[in-house]
Amino acid sequence: MNKIFTLSLLLCSQLIFPTLGFATEINSEAANFTLKSNSGKNLRLSEHRGDVVLINFWASWCGPCRAEMPELEALYQKYQKLGFTIFGINIDKDRAMADKVLASTPLSFPILFDSSSSVSELYQIDAMPTTVIVDRDGKVRFIHRGYKPGYEDEYVKQIKLLIRE
Repeated sequence: MNKIFTLSLLLCSQLIFPTLGFATEINSEAANFTLKSNSGKNLRLSEHRGDVVLINFWASWCGPCRAEMPELEALYQKYQKLGFTIFGINIDKDRAMADKVLASTPLSFPILFDSSSSVSELYQIDAMPTTVIVDRDGKVRFIHRGYKPGYEDEYVKQIKLLIRE
């Protein structure tokens, strides 16, 4: 009887707490993915092992996402030569919406398109924007949900820490 109760409890906990053990836990392995970029190439997270990678999930309809983009571009320009990159992952179902935003906000870091939501589901994205910072060993080290002016100051501290490691 205890075995059945324990098994039932375990199964219920996985239904109630499905986020346990996924790519969004601090110090867990960042889930690998491949997405098509705005350059037309497929980019794979695992190909950037050895770099500090900031993954920013954004949408065209998200005002804070658009406000954050110039700040991310400044970070990319400042730290890319030190082994840092950014993947801007757009979650819009219609790429044309993302392209409109990108036309008015030129960015030099790769923009990837997750129109099927497979990567955003893998990373359990529940807020826009969401920023995940991955260390050189491919581990999730920091997660930020949402954006307000000034958040980039915290990104700078975290990026510098990981670049030095």
